[in-house]
Amino acid sequence: MANQTLNLTPELLAYLREHSLREPPVLAELRAATARLPEAVMQISPEQGQFMAFLLRLMGARRVLEIGTFTGYSTLWLASALPENGQVVTCDRNREWTDLARRYWQKAGISDRITLYLGDARDTLQTFQESGQAGAYDFAFIDADKTGYDTYYEACLRLVRSGGLIAIDNTLWGGAVADPRASDPDTEAIRKLNRKLHEDQRVEMAMVPIGDGVTLVRRR
Repeated sequence: MANQTLNLTPELLAYLREHSLREPPVLAELRAATARLPEAVMQISPEQGQFMAFLLRLMGARRVLEIGTFTGYSTLWLASALPENGQVVTCDRNREWTDLARRYWQKAGISDRITLYLGDARDTLQTFQESGQAGAYDFAFIDADKTGYDTYYEACLRLVRSGGLIAIDNTLWGGAVADPRASDPDTEAIRKLNRKLHEDQRVEMAMVPIGDGVTLVRRR
């Protein structure tokens, strides 16, 4: 028995992946392609992708909103967990990264389940709200610029249905959130949101130490 979360050593992480991870080949290929980019650190871990896909299946989710596409690895995990008539709506502003994403979505044969909106996600989310999409989504995943997290969270609260789930990435931020010496804007933004989520009575929440920390928020 243990009364605290394990520290995952490289050996234990390798064991976890060997005995838990079921990553389809096309996802492994996309992860490898992403690893060659200078920004590869932005990629979620495969165990986090599998975990979120598992949650979607448990929920019977059909409509998913993603803020921050990058190379589409997380998008592909999410879309793969949806039924044929399901849809992931994903937002990003980088055409080079999302062009790579599109190639792998097509290779996986589920590009018809994914709709990409290029541009500032703040504007895109505002358009969704104004077009009557409040409560239209079962699940949202936030993994974009950290200083925008609070704005994205508030928008997702309006766009996700009651009982729906919001997953917010990087909430442990490599441990910087607990380091009093870290005072950069990204760290401060995540700290502020973490405090807000803990106190927000509109939701139920749990911070999960997977990847770089994922906070799960269930809208009441």
